[in-house]
Amino acid sequence: MPPFESLPHRPCTGMAVFNRQGLVFIGRRIDGPEHVDNTHVWQMPQGGIDAGEDPWPAALRELHEETNIRSVEKLGEIPEWLAYDIPRDIVGRAWKGKYRGQRQKWYALRFVGRESEIDIEQPAGGLEPEFVEWRWERLENLPSMIVPFKRATYERVVREFASFAAPHS
Repeated sequence: MPPFESLPHRPCTGMAVFNRQGLVFIGRRIDGPEHVDNTHVWQMPQGGIDAGEDPWPAALRELHEETNIRSVEKLGEIPEWLAYDIPRDIVGRAWKGKYRGQRQKWYALRFVGRESEIDIEQPAGGLEPEFVEWRWERLENLPSMIVPFKRATYERVVREFASFAAPHS
C-alpha cells in the first residue's frame, strides 16, 4: 500500500436532511471499518460520487439509496469541500486501501414528504441497508454522536446549516 500521505481523499457527498420541526435525519450505521467504537455510530447520509457524476445528483442518488427519500427541497450547500482523514490503522480496511479519507460536498435539504417514505431496511435499488435505525435529532447534538475523526466536519456542518434548524411550516 502507498504511504498514507500520498493517498487521495474519496470524493463524497453529505446531506443534512431537516424535517419541518428543524430536526435532522440521522442513521445508526450497521457496521464498517470507519466505526471504531459502539458509542459514535450515528451519522447523516453520505456516499461516494461516481466517476463523471456531479455532486448534487450524487447527493440525491445517495440519499435515495440509503433512505429511500426523494421528497426534498434544496436549502443550501457549503461552498467548499470539507475533508477528513481516517485513522491510519483502518486505511487498509476502508475503501480497499485506496483512500486516506473523504473529501465531501455538503448539502442542506428540507424533507417535504411523509415519514412513510423513509425506508432504511429496503432502500432503493436493491442495495444492502447501511442503517439499522434512524431518528430525527437536534443538529447541534450531532458532533458528539459521530466518530471522533469526523467531528470537525460535523462541527462545520452545524455552523453552516444552523439557520435551517428552526421549525418550518
